[in-house]
Amino acid sequence: MIGKKVNYLEMYNASEGFFGADEIPGDDGMLLFVDHGIFMEFMPVSECGTTAPQTLGLQDVEIGKHYAPIISTNGGLWRYLLGDTVQFTSLNPFRIRVSGRLKHFINAFGEEVIIDNTDKAVAVASERTGAVVNDYTAAPVYFSDSSNGAHEWLVEFEKAPDNLEKFSAELDAALKQINSDYEAKRHKDIALRKPLVHELKKGIFSRWLKDKGKLGGQHKVPRLSNDRKFIEEIMLLM
Repeated sequence: MIGKKVNYLEMYNASEGFFGADEIPGDDGMLLFVDHGIFMEFMPVSECGTTAPQTLGLQDVEIGKHYAPIISTNGGLWRYLLGDTVQFTSLNPFRIRVSGRLKHFINAFGEEVIIDNTDKAVAVASERTGAVVNDYTAAPVYFSDSSNGAHEWLVEFEKAPDNLEKFSAELDAALKQINSDYEAKRHKDIALRKPLVHELKKGIFSRWLKDKGKLGGQHKVPRLSNDRKFIEEIMLLM
């Protein structure tokens, strides 16, 4: 419509501040703004929920690891947790990519699965099975006297795979490849058995959001949760 190629530049900003933006079209990572009146600390995601979480300065961060940014600003915020998770793609200069939300993760068994992991795994499983996924949510299944843990998935397909079991296997294999902690917990099914994947009828996610008073573009299905509250509410509508 415009008549020529459009360069899309990603920005990372909020009411709390302007944190970064693409400087090179197509580059993997946004340039981190370190001179915009914001002092930044980075909490490793593994520290989330501990009584005295450790934070790192820019001199100690590493490429590829997931961190939760904590900011202090000249506008008056003091050690404010943004709630996002980021990864560094470069350290000279500092470039980041947003990898998910801090509250949307599964770490019931030490697997440290975040939305960035599951989105990629769903994409791989969809490509390998010919499926098209509209949305999904996942949560842990806890240990019991008769079985070990697992991840339970509710998936709404635009185009369902011919074989849901194959989709589940491809999803599991992709997660193992993407996340070494998940792979370790899945080893010989010691901590985690294979995922439980259920096909959800179209419209159930929308119905659940409507029942919660959250139907609309500003609200999304929580794709990951470290407890079973959301998934059990949705399963009641199945």
